[in-house]
Amino acid sequence: MRQDDRAPFDRALHRARRSAYPAGEFVGQESFMTAGEIRALGMRASIGPGVSVLDLCCGIAAPGRFLTRELGCDYLGVDASAGAVAIARDRAGELPCRFAVAQIPPLPAGRFDVVLLLETMLAFADKDALVREIFPALRPGGRFAFTLEEGAPLTAAERAAMPDADTVRLTPLDEMTAALERAGLVVTWQEDHSRAHRATAQALADAFAAEAEDIAAKVGRRALSELLAAHRLWVEWLDEGRVRKFALVAERA
Repeated sequence: MRQDDRAPFDRALHRARRSAYPAGEFVGQESFMTAGEIRALGMRASIGPGVSVLDLCCGIAAPGRFLTRELGCDYLGVDASAGAVAIARDRAGELPCRFAVAQIPPLPAGRFDVVLLLETMLAFADKDALVREIFPALRPGGRFAFTLEEGAPLTAAERAAMPDADTVRLTPLDEMTAALERAGLVVTWQEDHSRAHRATAQALADAFAAEAEDIAAKVGRRALSELLAAHRLWVEWLDEGRVRKFALVAERA
């Protein structure tokens, strides 16, 4: 999928995604997180009225728009995909959300109370460099709220099996914690979402398979095959404990 093919994929997958989540838990997200998990992480990061939030790799910004609507904040979402940002802007409506198209890193100028990075930490090869950029973007006492796909790096066989393997860079939890500490950020909260995300990944895989003909007609057989293969691998890895999923908050001292 090219960066700016997001709109046809969003349309093709929307019905299946909506059917995969329990009632009230789908808010347009493109990930395994439920609405409840998104809200809980936002609350742990003390997002609320008057709090400035920078959402990195926001995509179509469904979680960011949800947090803005639910908790209130001064929101800026940034993503490299112009197509994704166009969808985010359109769906924000009257919400007080701003968006920008940019590669990360570097981060936008300014300081923020909260930096978000949801379901995309695995795409960064150099996590040390990323968190070194995040530290000066936070005000003293600011919070970095993110999710982590935790585990040893993929083997050659796992890379061969996983579509877009260059964007799947797992990291052991202790290495991530050490990187944060080197940058001046201290973990204040973490929660294991592995079991819940295994269930969500299975529900999504089942929903995509049920809608296979319609999805393939809109985005092609190859894209559908890669989508199903990736979700089935996540189910397998989460089921076996090969990968764990965490939500964390780290604070700038």
